[in-house]
Amino acid sequence: MNIIGQRIKKLREEKGITQEMMAMHLDVTQSNYGRLEKDDRRLNVVKLLKIVRILDVDIHYIFNDVAPVGSGNSSENFAHTSKEVYDILVDSLRSEVQHLKEEISFLRVMVRS
Repeated sequence: MNIIGQRIKKLREEKGITQEMMAMHLDVTQSNYGRLEKDDRRLNVVKLLKIVRILDVDIHYIFNDVAPVGSGNSSENFAHTSKEVYDILVDSLRSEVQHLKEEISFLRVMVRS
């Protein structure tokens, strides 16, 4: 299940932003953006950071579905949340690197043929 994509879609719709507008800001096609909302494995760190800027939302909300609270948050809770966000971002980058390695391998085979 794509929880991150669902949260992004929900925020986008709440703010009255179309997929076409998001795609334009991210410099991708509308269909490519639509796939981002459906398959969060397609998200990379750069796109994710652009999305949170466009939607004007704290990145923690995307991962935790909890709006940031004022100074009532303890530093321990923030540190735990930050580690979770960091881990998710690292996993995303690893997935992207693996995808690129597979693509390079495929292209090498094609060039040799």
